[in-house]
Amino acid sequence: MATSKDKLKTPPVVSQPEWEAAHTQMLVKEKAFTRSRDALAAERRRMPWMAIENKYEFEGPKGKVSLLDLFEGRKQLVLYRAFFEPGVFGWPDHACRGCSLGADQIGHLTHLNARDTTLAYASRAPQADIARLKARMEWEMPWYTITDSFDKDFGVEEWHGHNVFFRDDDKIFRTYFINNRGDEAMGTIWSYLDITPLGRQEKWEDSPEGYPQTEPYKWWNWHDNYNAEPSPNPKWVDIITDPKGAALRRQEQEAKVS
Repeated sequence: MATSKDKLKTPPVVSQPEWEAAHTQMLVKEKAFTRSRDALAAERRRMPWMAIENKYEFEGPKGKVSLLDLFEGRKQLVLYRAFFEPGVFGWPDHACRGCSLGADQIGHLTHLNARDTTLAYASRAPQADIARLKARMEWEMPWYTITDSFDKDFGVEEWHGHNVFFRDDDKIFRTYFINNRGDEAMGTIWSYLDITPLGRQEKWEDSPEGYPQTEPYKWWNWHDNYNAEPSPNPKWVDIITDPKGAALRRQEQEAKVS
């Protein structure tokens, strides 16, 4: 905490109109940054793919599995190499502090799954240790044991990183890789989808012809309801798609209660 001796040099305190004017100026730059980020994601979706020829093998909770198995039947796989193994600081009670911080940021995986995407972790620790760690830290992501040269072959032997893969039946392609500071922002459904070849799969996106796309917001659902309904019941006014209608519905409900 700062003291009088090392007092922070804070920005000026201004009136509400002055603050709103400054905020409006900042929004111009932030919107430009958002458009730039969207354009970069669109370019990422057009990167060339690399065919995976080796038959990589992992150890899972139920035994040996292949890289293809890690997709869990979905088209896309985001696979993060986490450092949890002998020799890593924290072993055997904890994984790498940076990898652990990243794991704590992960949202509910059901939303990713609804976009035909699987997120998984991989380390060199045995499955018994991984199961113990997940239980201690209350992590839910699938987590596999690397048993061959996968980490060396995909740039994550000495440092963490996310590799992205696409499955076309039994053919697998590497489509993207991100590490270092690029890993800091990972954790939300949007950060993961933006590094996949199919993207968010919403109609506003600039994607190659024929890529799957749906109306924005319409596919969103409660994480415990995707299997029950493909989308929320249309009889309800949704604040996301119709904020004015939702406000009116709330007012009507409040009037009935009063």
